[in-house]
Amino acid sequence: MELDGVRVWPPQDAPPSLIRLPPADRRPVLLFGSCRTSVPHDTAHLLTHGADALREYGRRLRDMPQEDWPDLLLLLGDQVYADEPSREMLEFIGERRNGEEPAYEIADFEEYAELYRQAWTEPEIRWLLSTLPSAMIFDDHDLRDDWNTSAAWREQMARVPWWHRRLVAGLGSYWVYQHLGNLSPAERAADPLLTALRERTGQGVDGADLLDAYAARADEQPGASRWSYARDLGGGTRLIMLDTRCARQVTPGDRRMLDPAEWAWLREQVEGAAHGPAARLVIGSSIPVLLPSGIHHVETWNEALCDGAWGRRVARWSETLRQAIDLEHWAAFRRSFEDLCLMLARFPGEVVLLSGDVHYSYVAKARGLPIHQVVCSPIRNPLSRLLRLANVVASFGLAALLGGWLAGLAGLPRRPFGWRIVKGPWFDNSIATLSLGEVAEVTWHRSTAEPRASVRLEPGRRRPLRVSRAAREGSR
Repeated sequence: MELDGVRVWPPQDAPPSLIRLPPADRRPVLLFGSCRTSVPHDTAHLLTHGADALREYGRRLRDMPQEDWPDLLLLLGDQVYADEPSREMLEFIGERRNGEEPAYEIADFEEYAELYRQAWTEPEIRWLLSTLPSAMIFDDHDLRDDWNTSAAWREQMARVPWWHRRLVAGLGSYWVYQHLGNLSPAERAADPLLTALRERTGQGVDGADLLDAYAARADEQPGASRWSYARDLGGGTRLIMLDTRCARQVTPGDRRMLDPAEWAWLREQVEGAAHGPAARLVIGSSIPVLLPSGIHHVETWNEALCDGAWGRRVARWSETLRQAIDLEHWAAFRRSFEDLCLMLARFPGEVVLLSGDVHYSYVAKARGLPIHQVVCSPIRNPLSRLLRLANVVASFGLAALLGGWLAGLAGLPRRPFGWRIVKGPWFDNSIATLSLGEVAEVTWHRSTAEPRASVRLEPGRRRPLRVSRAAREGSR
């Protein structure tokens, strides 16, 4: 492609962009990961942020035979960091607003557009996105850390003068830059907002007010929009990508990771796969379902205290703790966690949960069930050595000793099933491939050509599911 006689695409050293259909008899291969900051690749940032695993994989992809390419790129959250902009992004903000709040965060749609431009226009990333089909879902940093952690968090942010503008810009830009690409051609053709915006464009009229109204309604009435989506990938596999942020119900005493409308949609997707040709579910959730057991128990305990199990004063303290150390995964929405576990345990085939968020990678395996959780995080946003040690102690050490004891003190029921971490944790910047053959296999790729690890996800022998009465009643 040339502009005014100058070649602008593809870059001089890159092959042409391709649209490639996978062979009908091939089992899908997915490339996935989460948490990618967009900072320069100079020496200083390589020391603080490490190498960009997605960028380096894109470079290696150019030299791979096409038959070895992944079939789909899944980005599982924190594609951009609206609350932690790079130096280049802060310079852009400073030139526009000159200290106006939020001085060090994204404020409006124009700044989001620049944020996405900086994230995705680097030549290696542009070529990768122009060649591999992609699907994405947001997490909190796409809008702001702890987004929709609780009703208290929403009340606090509603009092921040600039928050509504930021929220509307964040969801509106997500619809443009990420969500539209998740839809099939038929879904895009039927999308009423896209149709209305095209009509406005044809008339030469700005449609910003329509997009803003849609984004505001999506936050105020989660059931009015759906960010989750599903695809049948072939080879007996259904992919379900879940919105675990905007679809939350944060009512104290009745918290749900997915509100009733979203849960009904998920149940329909799972039941449809169970009665159809799909023998395997791949579920993308930006936040892990199966955490290290200790931290799982701490999160369920904290939720119970937030809901008043030990009185109002402890509830206020627990809410502060919930926000301070991010106790907001599926375990912190216990009713939804138990409902999901029971649903997946009864699915007749294999289940692979894909996730990110926690800034380390691992594999968890359910005991006696063909259910695996595979986490790949971060693509480029590593924890410091001190925070790595703190996570190991909190997630695999101290919490493992205290978590179950605290959950018992709060009177919480036993989990629907147990699980254990079978590989990891690893803290490297990485991107992973999931090969969905007869036996699924996941491989983590670092910035170097040598893979970090490769793990076969053996389903194992299915055991009868035994659920305590308390767990059944607690999940209703």
